[in-house]
Amino acid sequence: MSDGQSPTGRLARRERVTKETSVSVAVELDRPAPASVATGLPFFDHMLEQLGKHAGISLSVQAAGDLEVDAHHLVEDVGIVLGECLAGALGERAGIRRFSSTSLPLDEALVDVALDLSGRPYLRYEIGLSKAAARLGSPPFDPQLAEEFWRAFVNGARLTLHISARYGKNAHHLLEASFKAVARALRDACLLEGADVPSTKGVL
Repeated sequence: MSDGQSPTGRLARRERVTKETSVSVAVELDRPAPASVATGLPFFDHMLEQLGKHAGISLSVQAAGDLEVDAHHLVEDVGIVLGECLAGALGERAGIRRFSSTSLPLDEALVDVALDLSGRPYLRYEIGLSKAAARLGSPPFDPQLAEEFWRAFVNGARLTLHISARYGKNAHHLLEASFKAVARALRDACLLEGADVPSTKGVL
């Protein structure tokens, strides 16, 4: 575990090792760089790469888990560690913009995201995927696991996140639009625009 200020900005590293998974994540908020992601789930890797790219951050995720049982453990634990990493990089959250929202299209899909780096974890997720939605990639990624990822991420990062699809049919498009939209909202909410904690409480 490490947090702090590098010559280029806010950063954090976290690791989590259980009997089911091993996860290592590093985040640097103020240094855009190509994401380095390897989880054993190519579609999930692609989504995390979108998150790093469109959030304008440096992101490294290395993870392994019991994929022969199910991908749930791995996806959830990556969410936990990534969220904790974001919280560590934000520190006391002084000077951040805090709030952001965006609408993002991907072909026929349109997804709305609203985000508050509030210090209070809450997720509302309304993507509306059919339980019979086809699994994506090989090894397969169950589209329903995206909600579990975001819930774990929200709890780890201590933020409020609303994700909802206005419309869309293709599961790939809906999920990718979701990850890109959250990324763009994070990019804006994490911006430094002052020195004070943006709350009348004085803490987040």
